[in-house]
Amino acid sequence: QVQLVESGGGLVQAGGSLRLSCAASGSIFSINTMGWYRQAPGKQRELVAGITSGGTTNYADSVKGRFTISRDNAKNTMYLQMNSLKPEDTGVYYCNAMAVGGLPVRYLEVWGQGTLVTVSS
Repeated sequence: QVQLVESGGGLVQAGGSLRLSCAASGSIFSINTMGWYRQAPGKQRELVAGITSGGTTNYADSVKGRFTISRDNAKNTMYLQMNSLKPEDTGVYYCNAMAVGGLPVRYLEVWGQGTLVTVSS
């Protein structure tokens, strides 16, 4: 199968920075769109940023100009650089990938287990 593992979450003061990583492993043929989602306490999961295999990006309005999504296709890894963090950025951040892989080979939507980001005021 295909697995996603996030890392890089933690506690940071408002105005600080964090960099999240998401590494894909397993039986992967290709990874198409990848994205970062977050879920704040008591709220629905929302898209933070997405990136295609060609590098086209999109961002939620709330993070534009502060967050940068990128990926290294050779390493099957995606990143989220988060700057000027605000308390409202607090939540569990999940990595998502639309991939072709597994045995038998098929289209897959894969989620990571999540990494907690806490921004203190």
